[in-house]
Amino acid sequence: MQTVNIGLIGGGTVGGGVYKALRRNSALMASRLGVRLRVTRVAVSNVRKLRAVKFPRGILTRDWESVVADPKIDLVAELVGGTSVARQVALGALRAGKPVVTANKALLAFHGEQLFRAARKHDANLYYEASVAGGIPIIKILREGLVGNRITRLYGILNGTCNYILSRMASEGAEFADMVAEAQQMGYAEAEPSLDVDGHDAAHKAGILASLAHGFWVNPKSVYTEGIRNITPLDLEFARKLGYAIKLLGIVKSNGGAPVQVSVYPALIPSGHVLASVGGVYNGILVRGDVVGDTLYYGQGAGQDATASAVLSDLADAALDLKHDTPDRRHAFVPHDSNGSVQSIDNVSCSFYLRLSVVDRPGVLAQIASILARGRIGISSVIQPEGHQGASVPLILMIHDAPNAAMQKASTAIRRLKAVKGGPVLLRVEDFS
Repeated sequence: MQTVNIGLIGGGTVGGGVYKALRRNSALMASRLGVRLRVTRVAVSNVRKLRAVKFPRGILTRDWESVVADPKIDLVAELVGGTSVARQVALGALRAGKPVVTANKALLAFHGEQLFRAARKHDANLYYEASVAGGIPIIKILREGLVGNRITRLYGILNGTCNYILSRMASEGAEFADMVAEAQQMGYAEAEPSLDVDGHDAAHKAGILASLAHGFWVNPKSVYTEGIRNITPLDLEFARKLGYAIKLLGIVKSNGGAPVQVSVYPALIPSGHVLASVGGVYNGILVRGDVVGDTLYYGQGAGQDATASAVLSDLADAALDLKHDTPDRRHAFVPHDSNGSVQSIDNVSCSFYLRLSVVDRPGVLAQIASILARGRIGISSVIQPEGHQGASVPLILMIHDAPNAAMQKASTAIRRLKAVKGGPVLLRVEDFS
């Protein structure tokens, strides 16, 4: 039986998880593939560091370049994270004609096009199933399972940390900062959580999915991104009473030949929708194809084992391509619509939830309605919850579909009213149409 020798770059959480999973299931994979996968070298930053996974003596090295250049290494798995060393590793391996497996969404988001060009030029390939949604095989779904469909809609809960925080806030009525601290204690959030809670991690993933779905590489700077820092227990409670849940959504929408919406933001979604029930650290993705209709994918979006499972899938594909000498069997990315573009958020229309804190006196609602009317923005309902004490009371307006630019302008004008205390809370409403 043919043996494929793997060089692991990175022996941390992901690299250790991949090694452990291979050790557990290598015989099973060999029986299914007809190829034996073997890790022969592992590059790490510190060979003396105590690790949860024990590597055989002599397999570790600090010199990742020697691993990439080793003629006995058939396949390189880049599992270090970041974009600096990771980019060097991936480019070095591809230029040597070796396939690369990566779990690095930031690397792909910022340098994907360069890596794909290198793969084609040097008759290698790049595999990246683990870059989005952990153990959910969403990359294969878009590239293979739905290859005969035009993707018209994609909605994804793509960041398990944010989903955990929002789920806990909704169930416990807890404050954002307290749930961030809990997520850090549980190991779901980093010590510096901004990449997750400000939406950037989800934006990288949404950009990759949008690129695959629509055939042009999406620059991460073009993805409109909002995080969850401003979500309060009060808004979660009001949303629940109105029949909604609040989730951080990655959204990709296409309407034929027009620019494609690629956005990440917290949105109210109907509580009866299947994505509203995705709780904790789990991910959920809805993909709509013009032939198949709606399809749904659910599973663990992060963690050692979920990521390792996705990496093993890519290692299997790469090994089979090596066995059959088919490096270009399926290109890492096919730019089938190189003229595609991303829609400005200003031109995106949707419904809105607007929460205000206002002085409780006659004429205030009329002032607010007048501002909205000037922007040609319609109000679908007005709710003023009872039982609130103090100089100001909450006022909630549900807004008909309106362009984002017009709604933002109206919100700014409303903020300036003397009767409005504090900044308005403005959230989008997604009806999945």
